[in-house]
Amino acid sequence: MKTAAPKLPLRKLAAAARNAARNARAPYSGFRVGAAVLDDTGRVHAGCNVENASLGLTICAERAAVFAAVTAGAKTIRCVLIHTPTPTPTAPCGACRQVLREFSANTRVIALCDGPGRLDTTLDRLLPDSFGPDNLAA
Repeated sequence: MKTAAPKLPLRKLAAAARNAARNARAPYSGFRVGAAVLDDTGRVHAGCNVENASLGLTICAERAAVFAAVTAGAKTIRCVLIHTPTPTPTAPCGACRQVLREFSANTRVIALCDGPGRLDTTLDRLLPDSFGPDNLAA
């Protein structure tokens, strides 16, 4: 008999992502993003985007949240929830997808916004045939 996966604390993740978005530093784009990740022990870690005049040095909210999780000792990312104050949800960029892939190919990805839309998928659907740690195991 297959056991069900533990229920995700979606309200807690959503609140953490929304709060993080309020702290975003987005003077150039005005696009304030917050993200929260759930690690393998059930802890929630938040991050926001931090823009830089040298745009290539900007960090996305998803990567900021992942790096906060790693700093706290996380080994696996079970879920990432992204909040954008937009009418439609926004999926993670390619760089964030690749960083998330480092921790699990089937991480759950949820994107919420100020509108009624919602994206709820998995990383393997957003980044099919991805390159990850298992490719280097040989």
